[in-house]
Amino acid sequence: MARVKTGVVRRRRHKKLLKLARGFFSGRRKHFRKAKEQLERSLVYAYRDRRQKKRDFRRLWITRINAACRLNDVSYSRFINGLNKANIVLDRKILADMAMNDPEAFALVATKAKAAL
Repeated sequence: MARVKTGVVRRRRHKKLLKLARGFFSGRRKHFRKAKEQLERSLVYAYRDRRQKKRDFRRLWITRINAACRLNDVSYSRFINGLNKANIVLDRKILADMAMNDPEAFALVATKAKAAL
């Protein structure tokens, strides 16, 4: 069988991977093997943190809603229970935005939630 040299193919593969490794520190952007190892790890972190980000934002929204609820003399859990009983369907992202940017509207929703309890 004839010998096959991989010069062009290998160079293209290496250049493609090193292009993805731009911004890494020191040899992790210059040397193929180090760049490949770091890139594999980085992609794992990216996959994990795309899911982690959703959890972090939900925690932030709940914290903001809780703070606004306390200003309206109701706990977070009782507020959410009141919303469910009053058939008010607002997700936590919208409620947190209301709590931050429109406290009057949030106070109105909080009074309706308290009344439904």
